[in-house]
Amino acid sequence: MRTSTVSTTEQIRRYLVGLRMPRALEALDATLNRFEQGDSSMLEVLETLLAEEFTTRETRRIKTALQTARLSTIKTLAGYDFSFQPSLDRDRVMALAQLEFVERKQAVHFLGPPGTGKSHLAIALGIEAVRAGKSVYFGSLADLVASMAKAEREGNLTQRVRFLARHSLLIVDEIGYLPIGSNGGNLFFQLVNACYERCAIVLTSNRSFGEWGEVFGDSVVAAALLDRLLHHAIVVQIEGSSYRLREHADLLPDHLRNRPSSINLTPAPPARRRPGRPRKEPADPFSG
Repeated sequence: MRTSTVSTTEQIRRYLVGLRMPRALEALDATLNRFEQGDSSMLEVLETLLAEEFTTRETRRIKTALQTARLSTIKTLAGYDFSFQPSLDRDRVMALAQLEFVERKQAVHFLGPPGTGKSHLAIALGIEAVRAGKSVYFGSLADLVASMAKAEREGNLTQRVRFLARHSLLIVDEIGYLPIGSNGGNLFFQLVNACYERCAIVLTSNRSFGEWGEVFGDSVVAAALLDRLLHHAIVVQIEGSSYRLREHADLLPDHLRNRPSSINLTPAPPARRRPGRPRKEPADPFSG
């Protein structure tokens, strides 16, 4: 009987090796010992081995997906201090974590002054999407535009736009922190146009929609962007002081302490279109 058990155990080892289940193989002896001592049933043995392997593979998958998404900084909703920003509706944010907006291919805007947690929330939603098996890509507006400008110089702009737009969720951080000029605005328009109703987007900005003409160097391009980004959109406005400066608030000038949000949700009025803007790629199947 013992010989049969040993033979069966060795056969299980070979199966686990052949199936490339190293973590289950490592846990095999300890799990079988608990079974032999009567501490677990055969079903519990099977569950333990499969759970060990699944957990290891899932951890590896998430780590790789986070690297691919360029989410090197881990921020979670559990780590966000909602008590510091009482203007923010916690239930509304937690509802976003259910990722229905990703399935609906909607745009989510986090608007507010610097330090109010916009990027934290955007990254946290990205991590939730990765855990749910969604493809995610994160980048600041400046980085995304720079990568497209480089691709344009190298004759690969169409491929770059398609790569960025193929993800389930694109996160565009820090809109308005740096001006990107009219050419950058045209490039970003092409990306937004490719994503429109094809993938979800999360955007963070410290500037009102009425100021996007300054950010993108062209009021016509800004209006075209907002036309797409505010359709099916969810806008979350955060008011309050900077969380990063909470321990040094007494050092700030009075006009910067407990400042109200300057975000105005009203888009800039449409301007008369100038010829050639925004530029589109005629051959790009994502246009239209």
